[in-house]
This record gives sequence, structure tokens and C-alpha cells, in this order.
Amino acid sequence: MLYSLFRPALFLTDAETAHGLSLAALRLLPSRSGPHNPILLQRVAGLDFPNPVGLAPGYDKNAEVFQAAYGLGFGFVEVGSVTPRPQSGNPRPRVFRLVEDKAVINRMGFNNDGMEAVAARLQARPAEQRFGPLGINVGANKDSEDRTADYVTATKRLANLADYVTVNISSPNTPGLRALQDKAALDDLLARVKQATPAGKPVFLKVAPDLEPADIDDIAVSVIDHKIDALIVSNTTITRPAMRSSHAEETGGLSGAPLRDLAQQRLIDFRKATGGAVPLIGVGGIASAQDAYARIRAGASLVQLYSALVYEGPTLARRINEGLAALLTRDGFAHVSDAVGVDQI
Repeated sequence: MLYSLFRPALFLTDAETAHGLSLAALRLLPSRSGPHNPILLQRVAGLDFPNPVGLAPGYDKNAEVFQAAYGLGFGFVEVGSVTPRPQSGNPRPRVFRLVEDKAVINRMGFNNDGMEAVAARLQARPAEQRFGPLGINVGANKDSEDRTADYVTATKRLANLADYVTVNISSPNTPGLRALQDKAALDDLLARVKQATPAGKPVFLKVAPDLEPADIDDIAVSVIDHKIDALIVSNTTITRPAMRSSHAEETGGLSGAPLRDLAQQRLIDFRKATGGAVPLIGVGGIASAQDAYARIRAGASLVQLYSALVYEGPTLARRINEGLAALLTRDGFAHVSDAVGVDQI
């Protein structure tokens, strides 16, 4: 209710400036745990999640406010994407609110402070101030001659400072990056990243929603062959469903409500392609407990969100968790894990 009063004023500023203001506000909040409900406790890749709702990367790119995010109700936080060298990303304006569609288009271009700056921040924040798993999302520099080597470099530097590493090959805003989803390139990448990762540290892979059936099958085989610990489905889309906003044709990745159905379908596709052998994390268009529950019933062990915060405000994670607990209880599930994939059996 309070956010709905402030939102019109916040929307008078451009989207990237508003994002910076939200980061500044979170810096003022203490590090604290969110509310816990035993029905929502989840264990994935050997990690314990106090609830299945995570803050997706892109919000806290440089590991500046992740500790405060737990207090908003998130069960885990993923920072990044982080590249080996700092880079400024694409020229502004590069983030657009599609208010009529409850969507966002961004073409940020992996802007971040680089792995050394992020490592310093993580080292300066004690692990006991984390109230759920922390993920680090790694990417490649735009001008890199060997992008696979960038993932290896970032993984070696950052893996021990987080609870899991996500290999992000699905951003549409670094030219050619999605080519790493091709079978041969992906096999080489995953083999080298796994070799660079400390023993016992989970590795997740984040994929795009814009995939053909053959691509899905190839990725599923690679993920299983290389013993990847979880698959994150999915990143933003370069497709453009029918939308009303004047910004609908801006270049970049589309997220928010128009992505929901496509992301849901890709999750179902990967559940089938992997035979349930790999934990899935559902992302894209999740803005309510009903959205999260549908993704869980379709096969997601965890979910992540970001764009919906723009429209629904900072209490969204708490509201989703409360609603999830009620939906699980209504349908007779004793625990969230019991509901994972029930609609795909």
C-alpha cells in the first residue's frame, strides 16, 4: 500500500535512476533474516533455502545490498552478472519501463565493477550476515577474445566467496554470447568451468527462453553429462509478444508479465528434456504467489524474480511466500518439495 503511494513519483525518474535510488534505500536497512515458515524450507544442490523465492541477478549487480535483501523476504540472492574486467555496458538510455504491460526492456550490456571489486565487497561482509544462500552470476567481457576463458577466470576468483556459481550464457545484450548455448561450445564451457570450480561448490547454468526443441534437448544432455547442479530457466527474451507500450520495440531483453507464459513453457520443456534429473529454477514474469506456485507445480524447485519489484514494490517476496504457504496448505501438501513437478507427472 505504501509503495503504491510513492510509485508515481518514482516513475517520474528514468528507470535506471530509480534503480539507483532503490539501492541507496536498501543500503540504509540492517542485515536481517526474513520470516520463515517450515513448509517453505527447500534443499537444492546440497544448499538449504529458507524459502524458494530468490532475488534474480541484475538487481544487485555489484554485491552492494544483498544482505539487506534477505530482510525483504528473499530466501536466496544472486548477485551479478560479474565479468573479469570492469565494463560500463551499453550507452544510456538502456532500461525502459513498459508500464501498460508491467514489463521492462533492458540492454544494459553486463555493466559491472569487475570481479576484483565484487570480491572485495564479498570478503568485507561476514558470511554469518547471510540469511540464505548467495549466488554469484558470472559473465564474459564484451571485448574478450576468449569468452570461455572469462567464465573460467571469474569462477576461479569468485566461487569461494559465494554458495553457488551461475554461468550466464543467455543475456541478449552481449553480441554473440548466446552462441555459447550451442552443443560443442557449451560442452567445452561447462567442462572448463567445472574443472575451475572448487570441489563441492554447486554450478548452475542460466539459459535463454528463445530456444528451439533441438536446442533444449542438446542443453539438457550437456547439463546432465557435466553434472551441472541446477538449470535456471530463463533469462529475458528477444521476442516481442503483442504489447501496448510505446517502448515495446526497444532493443534488448524483455522481462516482466509478457515473458510469463514463454518462461513457464520453457520450464515445462526442460523438465521433460531432463526427466526431472536436474533441479530447475523458474524465472520470468513471476509477480504473485499464483505465478510462483504454477512454476513450482511445473517442475521448479526454486523461483527468482526482479522486474515485478518495479511494479509491486519491496514487500513482494514476503507476500509471495505467505501466499505460497496458503496454496500448499489448501492443496494438502505438507512441504513445498512435495508440489515440485506434480503437474508434469
